[in-house]
Amino acid sequence: MGLMDGAPWGGKIFTGEWIAGSGGEYRVTEPATGETLGSVGLATPADVTAAAARAVEAQRAWADLPFNQRAAVLRRAGDAFVANHPEIADWVVRESGAIGPKGDLEVHVAAEECYEAAAIASHPIGEILRSEMPRLSFSRRVPVGVVGVIAPFNFPLILSIRSVAPALALGNAVILKPDPRTAVCGGVALARVFEEAGLPAGLFSVLPGGADVGEALVVEPSVRVIAFTGSTAAGRIVGSVGAQHLKRVHLELGGNSAQIVMGDVDVEKAASVGAFGSFFHQGQICMTTGRHIVDATIADAYAAALAEHAKNLPVGDPKTGQVALGPLIDERQRDRVHAMVSDTVAAGATVAAGGTFEGLFYRPTVLTHVPLSAPAYADEVFGPVAPVVPYHSIDEAVALASASPYGLSFSILAGDGLRALEVASRIPSGAIHINDMTVADEATIPFGGFGVSGNGSRMGGLANLEAYTERQWVTAQSELPAYPF
Repeated sequence: MGLMDGAPWGGKIFTGEWIAGSGGEYRVTEPATGETLGSVGLATPADVTAAAARAVEAQRAWADLPFNQRAAVLRRAGDAFVANHPEIADWVVRESGAIGPKGDLEVHVAAEECYEAAAIASHPIGEILRSEMPRLSFSRRVPVGVVGVIAPFNFPLILSIRSVAPALALGNAVILKPDPRTAVCGGVALARVFEEAGLPAGLFSVLPGGADVGEALVVEPSVRVIAFTGSTAAGRIVGSVGAQHLKRVHLELGGNSAQIVMGDVDVEKAASVGAFGSFFHQGQICMTTGRHIVDATIADAYAAALAEHAKNLPVGDPKTGQVALGPLIDERQRDRVHAMVSDTVAAGATVAAGGTFEGLFYRPTVLTHVPLSAPAYADEVFGPVAPVVPYHSIDEAVALASASPYGLSFSILAGDGLRALEVASRIPSGAIHINDMTVADEATIPFGGFGVSGNGSRMGGLANLEAYTERQWVTAQSELPAYPF
């Protein structure tokens, strides 16, 4: 029997035990077929309050455990992801519309996040500080208490576990609100893994729900830190509400990542890189290559090669066929993508490939002659759309790449890698990739964006120490001092 089989999670939420959610049930639908895969429970703000109270009680004993005992739970969780890889990856494929390799990637990274979290549990937690007084003076990190995690649909497992695992390892309790559309692979799977790993009850809750549940999590007094991944528009709301309640809020938001293609590249290889950056997981990635800024001497050739890639990429049900692109998550997302493409064409752009759909399957799309103010170039599309714009000088390329409020990821393709590094140093971006695509992340990397792609915080690697602990100053001396009062 598999990890997800025979468990009493159907139609339930998780608060250390599987219980009915106050909001009823949510039907889990496979985007590729419309088939019902099962159901999860829906939470309400009342469930957030109850889970938070339980988390506060459980967290005290958890934080008091020796670090190696917490680390052991995280290692077992990583092992559980490895042992149940095919089953969990299958849920990622069917529930989120991912192709098989993307499902495999999510489970692999989930295991690595747990192993890295286990390692961070033993990291030094303080430092000796100088003092003018004859006393011991030091700082130490203490858990924040309860962490709220709000995760999106596009990489549901990775974008949940990357906050859940380190927060738990550092002695916190966690309440996770996954997107209901991917609440099994992005929520239930985590709960089952941590059950298998022996995490004490009450430390981890999974509460699928809507905006009201997210707001309740942000305003809940005992939740001291919020880790949110989602759109910039939603992030502004989360950040604003969090600020009103004096919460520390980590925002990993949208992007419209640029890729500069210099004139000395192998055009065919560059187009392959660009195609993967724009079309992987149907472009539903915050780091997707949203703008192809290409040397004018090769722009036509690059656009033609990119369009040829797009025309040849198979699109279909990733569960039943060898496809490169699966479905978009739902009709609302499809209609948004198509409206942006249509509006961009109406503004003067030319469709070199794609621009059509069947059901939720949107063809990979290449646009040329794109006005810089057109929505598919100026805004985040979150779909498989690649606008190509030429440049005539390096200064113009830098200006084009920099002329966006987003600053999440950036890449530059060039025959001369050192020259590319010099150019890239002029681009404001949280991540820069020389001779690679814009989509990249690893469990060891402090990740976050510039501009409206985030609020300056970082998650991942040793940045998790800052994200999920508080600094505390402690002094000690052997005798009471004599004061003049």
